[in-house]
Amino acid sequence: MHNALWGQVDEYFNDLISPSDHVLDHILQTSEQAGLPAISISEAQGKFLYMLAGIQGARRILEIGTLAGYSAVWMARAMPEDGQLVTLEFEQLHADVAMDNFKYANLTDKIELRTGSALDTLPQIAKEMSEKNQEPFDMVFIDADKPNYVHYFDWALKLCRVGSVIISDNVVRRGEVINPQSADVNVPGIRAFNETVSVNPCVTSVVLQTVGSKGYDGFMLSRVVA
Repeated sequence: MHNALWGQVDEYFNDLISPSDHVLDHILQTSEQAGLPAISISEAQGKFLYMLAGIQGARRILEIGTLAGYSAVWMARAMPEDGQLVTLEFEQLHADVAMDNFKYANLTDKIELRTGSALDTLPQIAKEMSEKNQEPFDMVFIDADKPNYVHYFDWALKLCRVGSVIISDNVVRRGEVINPQSADVNVPGIRAFNETVSVNPCVTSVVLQTVGSKGYDGFMLSRVVA
């Protein structure tokens, strides 16, 4: 089996159950035009997040890593009218492109974008939640710099409740995750993350390996149990 076939199968199912959407197509186009890296989740993965948010009944979602806003729009569409998605982005250019896309998608009332280092922003969010007596997040999507995944996950736990779900992307790395000597500079951070989550008594987790137009990778899906 090869990547070309995976992509063709993705197209087959996308045509069947995820018809073309001009807003989502626009986001991918503006991302490419702005020179952003081509690392957005796939259409099938976006639909997965959309369905998971709906199944979870998520009213508050936290996303770490915005890029052009593709995944944020998928998730925000699954939320009720009074739902709120907070998304964090380090790069100002990415944030500017994403904000334009949120306006295009008519979702600025649901999505709040914060720019800067997530490790600076997350403590601020925790403080605001305490001061304003805000509800915990029902769902967290982590898709940012891999060396900090362990820290992002720790913050996600602090900001969630029992029953919340945390989805962490890119945990398989084309299978390189099983190779301690991998040339992929992101593998050490992902291996440390996987090992840390595996022994955390506050969550129960499973990895969903994925193939498709984005190649071979996977999600870590964790549910907060304590």
